[in-house]
Amino acid sequence: MLKILIPVDGSELALLAVHHALTLCGWGLKARFVVANVQSPANLYELMVAHDPTVLQQVSEAAGRDLMRPAVQLLQAAGQSVDQDVATGDPSHTLIELVERHACDAIILSAHGSSGFRGQLGKVAHELVQSSPVPVTVVRSPDADE
Repeated sequence: MLKILIPVDGSELALLAVHHALTLCGWGLKARFVVANVQSPANLYELMVAHDPTVLQQVSEAAGRDLMRPAVQLLQAAGQSVDQDVATGDPSHTLIELVERHACDAIILSAHGSSGFRGQLGKVAHELVQSSPVPVTVVRSPDADE
């Protein structure tokens, strides 16, 4: 059974990867999924204001879980096995670390998330296609050519 990483950022566009994964499962693919969210590291102001670094970690973890919730719910509603992971760091490098940590066989992600331009491959998707140790499926928005 394949283990597939699905990175999400909370955007509707990121859910395209989940819908694609579910389509593949409908065609007979047997897979388990790891839904991941990568949070940005705390900035200097946040570090100075929060006197306890564990508070920043807890806030980051809660934000990541909140952003992953729609993707996880879709997969669970379809009866799929789902693990979740919130990490902090540079998205591309951190996602590759998550692939290795979870022994994933593939990645499915949208061509662009909340910060990308429709019709263009986003930075994270581009970097993963270039450097991932496992196959990467990039799912384009249906209106990407508009």
